Amino acid sequence: MLLFRQPDYDYSNASPKEMQDLTKKWHDWVEAITSQKKLVSHGPRLAMEGKVLKSGGVITDGPFVEIKEKLGSFIIVKAENLDDATTLAHGCPALDAGGSVEIRPVFQ
Repeated sequence: MLLFRQPDYDYSNASPKEMQDLTKKWHDWVEAITSQKKLVSHGPRLAMEGKVLKSGGVITDGPFVEIKEKLGSFIIVKAENLDDATTLAHGCPALDAGGSVEIRPVFQ
C-alpha cells in the first residue's frame, strides 16, 4: 500500500490551470504503474477533516492534529517486496509538494 501524505496545503488558492496540471501528474504517475500491471486498486480520496479517538476516550479534531501533514489517499500495488514497492513510489506527485509516500505491506 502506498499512502500519500501532504503538507497542510489549501488547494482552494490554486488556479484551475494548477489543479489541471496536478491532476495530470497524478493520472500519468498512476497510469505508469497501471501499464506495468502493478495497480491492484485505487483508494478513495480522503476528506481532510475527521476525528481521532485515543485510549481513555479522548477525542480530538482532525486526523493529524499534532503535525501539519495530512493523509490524502492511497493505492494498493503489486510488488515482490518493500524495495519494489518503494521503486513504484518514486515520481509520486505528493513528493513535488513536499509530501511523502508511506510504503507498507498489506496482509491478506
